[in-house]
Amino acid sequence: TMGSCCGGKESKKGFCPFSLFLFAATGAAFAYHKLQQKKSRDDESSSGAAATKPQVVFVLGGPGAGKGTQCELITKRQSGWAHLSAGDLLRAERNSGSKLAELINSKIAAGQIVPAEITVGLLEKAMEDITAKDAAVTKFLIDGFPRSEGNVTVWKAQMSNKADVQFVLFLSCPEDTMTSRLLERAKTSGRNDDNIDVIRKRFVTFRGESMPIVNMYEAEGKVRKVIADRDVEEVYKDVAKLVVDL
Repeated sequence: TMGSCCGGKESKKGFCPFSLFLFAATGAAFAYHKLQQKKSRDDESSSGAAATKPQVVFVLGGPGAGKGTQCELITKRQSGWAHLSAGDLLRAERNSGSKLAELINSKIAAGQIVPAEITVGLLEKAMEDITAKDAAVTKFLIDGFPRSEGNVTVWKAQMSNKADVQFVLFLSCPEDTMTSRLLERAKTSGRNDDNIDVIRKRFVTFRGESMPIVNMYEAEGKVRKVIADRDVEEVYKDVAKLVVDL
């Protein structure tokens, strides 16, 4: 009987204090169990999110080295890849009429590097937009970035928890070859940085600010170098070997 469960001392309202204790203890244990289950699910979800972070390959090389060309070939011929050009994103923003347009335009016209926060912000938004539209895209080729120490610092601060950089693809090409390519491109590109004066400034900027970044990543064992003053398809064969297993 209820009275016997309490040693014969039933409470005035007919409840056994010991039974109430057992009920409360059981409820607390159940609540704790459910909490642990939720925590486990959250941990698994967090782990799954980390595992699905997009993979990134930075593609570097001087102006006219063929970065955009190779990136386009990879995205067309291999699944799961998307190509983002830091320069194209900046040019699009410059033409958008936004508050940043004037600053970006003046930097590009002078062959200088745009503030890193702007570039990384544009890259992050573009990556989010692409993955939202196409879940099959899990890998990004980002060409023309990072081009300075500031780019690297801001990328690490804003993106280290959102994307995994696999390596840096460096397309090595002599300046005379790149100059010829850029002047040829200028005939149809309509780009205001494809003229000889700006081209020379861009080479100075590349040697002074971007090559140290290549050297930095090379010291970390993250650079994959491909000789780029060859036929496009020959270059692609070497590039494809580097990305095919990602």
